[in-house]
Amino acid sequence: MDALSTLALIAGLGWASGVRLYAVLFFLGILHHAAVLELPPDLELLAHPAVMVVSGLLFITEFFADKIPGFDSLWDAVHTFIRIPGGALLAAAAVAHGDQGLALAAGLLGGVFAAGAHFTKAGGRMLINASPEPFSNWAASLGEDTLALAALWSAFKYPVLLLIALALFVLVAVLLAPRLLRGVRNVFAAIRRLLGHPA
Repeated sequence: MDALSTLALIAGLGWASGVRLYAVLFFLGILHHAAVLELPPDLELLAHPAVMVVSGLLFITEFFADKIPGFDSLWDAVHTFIRIPGGALLAAAAVAHGDQGLALAAGLLGGVFAAGAHFTKAGGRMLINASPEPFSNWAASLGEDTLALAALWSAFKYPVLLLIALALFVLVAVLLAPRLLRGVRNVFAAIRRLLGHPA
C-alpha cells in the first residue's frame, strides 16, 4: 500500500468512526465476510460472527437513537468517550503490520480525525436541535449515515477522492467553528450533567 492510500485509510477510518463507529465496524465486517473488501490482517476479526452480531445490534440501536431530537445529543455526549478511541484503534490496527511506531502514529492521526468529525457532528446537532421540528434532525442523521459509509468505501477504493473531500470538510469546519463551538460547549455541559456536576 502506497503512502497516499495509507493516509486515506487512516483518515477515512478515523473520520467515519467519529460520525458512526458502529456502522463502520459492522459494514467492514460484512464487506470482508462477503469478500467485497479485503481488510488489513489486524482488522479481519471484524468479520467474526460474534463481532458482527454485536456491532450490528449497536448499529441498529444508534441508527434509531440518532433520529430522536434531543436524545441524539445525549447519545453524542456519551459517545465522546467511545467514538474517538474507537477511531484511533481502527486506524492503528489498519496499518500496524507488527510496526508499533507506525501503529501509534496512525492511532494518533485516526484519533484526531475521529475527534474532528465527532465534535463537528455533535456541535452541529446541538444547533439543529434548537429547531422545534424533527425533519431537519432526521435529514442530518440520514446524511451522516450516508457520508460515513461513503467515506468508509472511499478510504479503500478512492483514496485521492477521500483526501480531497476531507480537506473540504476541514475547511468548512474551520469556517463554521464559532457556531460549532457553541454546540460543542453544550455537549460538554450535557456530559457534566450526566456526571452529576452543575452545568
